[in-house]
Amino acid sequence: MEIILISIVAFLAAILTFFSGFGLGTILTPVLMIFFPVEVAIALTGVVHFCNNVFKLFLVGRHANRDVLIRFGIPAVIAAIVGSWLLLNITDLQPLFSYRLNGKEVDVYPVKFVISILLIIFASMDLIPYFSKLQFSKEKLPIGGALSGFFGGLSGSQGALRGAFLIKAGLSKEAFIGTAVVVSTLVDFTRLSIYATNFTTSGLTDNIMLVVIATLSAIAGAYLGNILLKKITLRFLQISVAILLIFISIGLGSGLL
Repeated sequence: MEIILISIVAFLAAILTFFSGFGLGTILTPVLMIFFPVEVAIALTGVVHFCNNVFKLFLVGRHANRDVLIRFGIPAVIAAIVGSWLLLNITDLQPLFSYRLNGKEVDVYPVKFVISILLIIFASMDLIPYFSKLQFSKEKLPIGGALSGFFGGLSGSQGALRGAFLIKAGLSKEAFIGTAVVVSTLVDFTRLSIYATNFTTSGLTDNIMLVVIATLSAIAGAYLGNILLKKITLRFLQISVAILLIFISIGLGSGLL
């Protein structure tokens, strides 16, 4: 039953993440947390996420902006090393606070709460007319790369912060998606290399079938997303990213994701 549920989520989230540059890891991780411990869920999601990104590289990687890739991607990879190392050493981090919802106790962890606050700020900048034409200067890109890479390594939630910065980098929709895919793949490869030291105990070898089916589902979603890409505009993409950022931030900040 869990394989079917996880595969459906992977397929739908992959369609979403193709346009927004985020969503697969952010949505799939909490679903996997229903069935596995936190560190196992993050590791398994990382494998699915990486394989899906490799497929997307062949579809849109050629559109990546080289200058943005260097300024944003290199800090992201370096910060991902730090975040991944922290994950393997603080898996027993205590919740910031807890509450009960429908008879179930919900925990809100510090890392996700901080990410949620940052996402709300960035999402507001896309929805408020005053900020609609604002773009981040090239000097700000390394900061965005470091933030997304660090939180990607630490919690698996890299895409939302990455999308929030890149959507303001003055890129075309093709360059935005292509650059996001290349950076995401590099960060995934980095964090998975560090997670690999803990993979035997993380349950990867015991869940190969789940990983394969979820990966194929995500690839199918990415393929469909590529077909639909030609039908959307950059402004539609910006508004969609902003709205998704708000929903994701509420989910993270409330402990539901």
